[in-house]
Amino acid sequence: MKYIIIGLGNFGASLAEKLTSQGNEVIGIDNRMIKVDAFKEKISHTICMDATDEFTVSGLPLKETDVVIIAIGEDQGANIMTTAIFKNLEVKRLISRAIDPLHEKVLKAIGVDEIVHPEEETAERWAKKLCLTHVVDSFEISDDFSILEINIPDKYAGKTIRELQLRRKFNVLALTTIRKEEVNSIVGKTRNENKVQGVASPDTILEKDDILVIYGSNKDLRNFTNH
Repeated sequence: MKYIIIGLGNFGASLAEKLTSQGNEVIGIDNRMIKVDAFKEKISHTICMDATDEFTVSGLPLKETDVVIIAIGEDQGANIMTTAIFKNLEVKRLISRAIDPLHEKVLKAIGVDEIVHPEEETAERWAKKLCLTHVVDSFEISDDFSILEINIPDKYAGKTIRELQLRRKFNVLALTTIRKEEVNSIVGKTRNENKVQGVASPDTILEKDDILVIYGSNKDLRNFTNH
């Protein structure tokens, strides 16, 4: 896939490096030449550019880009301006970094597809979300092994874990499922809440809106989620 990442601070640069190492084409952009030079050997392409300049930004290969990530963190004004420019240019998928709740509200008003909170979410987790199909969340056990939460693909709904043959076909272990259940609040209103269903067994039946929690090597998890 093709990505453009604006802002090569700690989060943006780390995400750009991880996506590049996974075989994606990444354009890393920053307005500081020292940052561009520092990562030119680690990211597919690096460009020194003022991303708040719409004329300059419009010259980027936006139609060929799958995801644009605005990772600017130091300057909220530049983040919002850049986000608005890319939104106006109608990129396929726009993700932007929020610094605080007010900033997040502004980004949502602009119409950002997804919002990043680097203080809570690591670049590793976002790299998995972006590269692996159906991934809701991830937890890295080591450099080679992870736990993933994935939305159940429609083709697996109604099947048991035994029928999926996760261990035999993909060398992946099913740990549990998470299901939305209606619960009553103290004022009598109902709301949906995610409930862990306990340790998965071979006879566990997967329902359409379930989340499946799986464990395995990053390579095997990638093969399964992109299957």
